[in-house]
Amino acid sequence: MIMDPPGITPIFLALTSGRPVKVQRRMAWQAVCVAFGVIAVFGLCGQQILDYLHVSVPALMIAGGLLLLLIALDLLTGKTDEPKQTKDVNVALVPLGMPLLAGPGAIVSVILAVQKADGAAGQVSVWAAIAAMHVVLWITMRYSLVIIRVIKDGGVVLVTRLAGMMLSAIAVQQIINGVLQVVRGS
Repeated sequence: MIMDPPGITPIFLALTSGRPVKVQRRMAWQAVCVAFGVIAVFGLCGQQILDYLHVSVPALMIAGGLLLLLIALDLLTGKTDEPKQTKDVNVALVPLGMPLLAGPGAIVSVILAVQKADGAAGQVSVWAAIAAMHVVLWITMRYSLVIIRVIKDGGVVLVTRLAGMMLSAIAVQQIINGVLQVVRGS
């Protein structure tokens, strides 16, 4: 998935459905800002963070896959009740901003891209691409709200289940990729 504007649309719609349009628009902006912040931090000092924590890239991938799988199962089963301790948590921050937009795949990709960029021009290109991707993500989520007006409540339920199914497949693939990297590395 890395960062997939069309792929995030059904997940965004499912996680923000039932909220006023103004709140949904704000959540799209917040999710992109959180994702950009996380990606920027890991682009600047991601390898140092992983080294300090003694976390391997495959471990990050597996953990992210497990987290995504939990979110996907909630979407698939239609579980919309949030636990009391997290009812005030903004879904734009978690899970949209992190780990859906700024997930392990995106983090690893940014770490590698920044490390491999040659010179100032290479660095500028990488950071311009990161900024452009976040603009596209915001535009996609911001204007996907038109879809809700067309598909109504029944369509939102269908989109939610579809998003859960797609997200669970992405999560399982991410876990498989992490396990394969561990197996190949040993």
